[in-house]
Amino acid sequence: MSLRNKRVIGCLILSIMFVASCKRKESGFDETQVFRYNEHSNISSLDPAFAKKQADIWPMHQLFNGLVQLDDSLKVRPDIAKSWHISDDGKTYQFQLRNDVFFHKHEQFGVDSTRNVVAGDFEYSFNRLLDPKVASAGNWVLKNVATFKATNDSIFTINLKKPFPPFLGLLSMKYCSVVPKEIVTYYGNDFRSNPIGTGPFKFKLWVENTKLVFRKNEHYFEKDSLGFALPYLEAVAITFLPDKQSEFLQLVQGNIDFLSGLDASYKDDILSVEGTLNERYKEQFNMLTGAYLNTEYLGFKMDLEAEHPVSNHKLRKAINYGFDREKMILYMRNGIGTPAVNGFIPKGLPGFADANGYTYQPKTAKKLVDAYIEETGDKEPEISIATNSQYVDLCEYIQRELQKIGVTVNIDVMPPSTLRQSKTKGELPIARASWIADFPDAENYLFLFYGKNFAPKGPNFTHFKNETFDRLYEETFITLDDKRRYQLYQRMDSIIIAEAPIVPLYYDAVVRFSQKNVKGLGMNPINLLTLKKVSKTKE
Repeated sequence: MSLRNKRVIGCLILSIMFVASCKRKESGFDETQVFRYNEHSNISSLDPAFAKKQADIWPMHQLFNGLVQLDDSLKVRPDIAKSWHISDDGKTYQFQLRNDVFFHKHEQFGVDSTRNVVAGDFEYSFNRLLDPKVASAGNWVLKNVATFKATNDSIFTINLKKPFPPFLGLLSMKYCSVVPKEIVTYYGNDFRSNPIGTGPFKFKLWVENTKLVFRKNEHYFEKDSLGFALPYLEAVAITFLPDKQSEFLQLVQGNIDFLSGLDASYKDDILSVEGTLNERYKEQFNMLTGAYLNTEYLGFKMDLEAEHPVSNHKLRKAINYGFDREKMILYMRNGIGTPAVNGFIPKGLPGFADANGYTYQPKTAKKLVDAYIEETGDKEPEISIATNSQYVDLCEYIQRELQKIGVTVNIDVMPPSTLRQSKTKGELPIARASWIADFPDAENYLFLFYGKNFAPKGPNFTHFKNETFDRLYEETFITLDDKRRYQLYQRMDSIIIAEAPIVPLYYDAVVRFSQKNVKGLGMNPINLLTLKKVSKTKE
């Protein structure tokens, strides 16, 4: 047996021993003090410099803190920074740090095995984010930052190149978490699997593809409203079953405490057509739903050859008018979500427009298809939609509806990673996509269509470019008046809808199912999992 296999088996044994010990009273805590969930998408890193996808962000959120944080209403609140001051010109941010925040214990810290966080740690962490050798996916967060400096141990100052009103919200992203230089230096690239942060939980064990375990940070600095120390839980245990149906069965069997999202494999089992819990589960589960800053859509590649069907504006508009989003949400999503008939900016963000999008107009759609045929001579327009398996049912619904107006639709199903890579490389004429807000401002949606953000260097995989849009986008950076900036957002959104580089499908909803004994599991419009105030009662 190889040394590597011996290590894997040893880690598995340790994992089993830990889970077993959680159930014994002599361990000091029991199963009601362990929060368990499954991550079907798996986890690639616990290093906040690579906090790109939600599957990674959730565990990182338990381990790390930044200067500021968002509450469940997406208001910016103090975190390690207890206060801040913004200059009148909106370009200088000065943060006053707490002096009672300590890194998780590690032998590399020396005699005391820990130390408190100082402003120099943020200077190091931000420099690391920009380091090309690190190759962080989050370096764009600091693209508008001119300088940053630790004035002393308790003052951290950031100077922007130009004003950017949503900047505080941007700093709440996990990319901006503080990490200790001595630990990162010690582990190098292996910091991804040996994280040391300041969060409410500390790293204990990771057997990749099998189990991840965190333990309570006894020295965490935050307290609840009554002055009690956080977190309440003693441990967090995460498994990695790759199948959503299996994940749901684990919830039904009581083996996990929480499940997020709605999947076609179990939606009709757990929900009624109206989107409420089916009777047989009302005694076992709690269900939470709320607005989600996530727009699901189809994206057209705008710089294809002129002969391609999606290069034609009339056909793109016909597709937008050609299917009923209301029925799609009712029958494909059991009423969970909101039809995207108002533009790309989702409901819940300033800049959302009440009447700015496409409604179901089959006659108009058919006339546009006929006009396309007359203009191009293409008597049988045919398109292909690339998607992953999770959204095949939605694409099949669109396929059936567009057939009625004379458009043939093929569905190309591919693995999620292949879909992402193909979009980035510009290989897909039409692709299903979604955009979840990184921070609570509509700029985060509109920058997907900025002409200088073409993929693969930026997120604009549609390669949409419009001079008026770009000018308005750049104007928002120097517009400190919120009302005026929100008006600019609406104008930009209306340009996107008019030019139709996308087909907005629906604005998603946060859906969370949890066991009845789970308390304090809130929700928020960016679906961030916060466990520091969660507890479990004895059943």
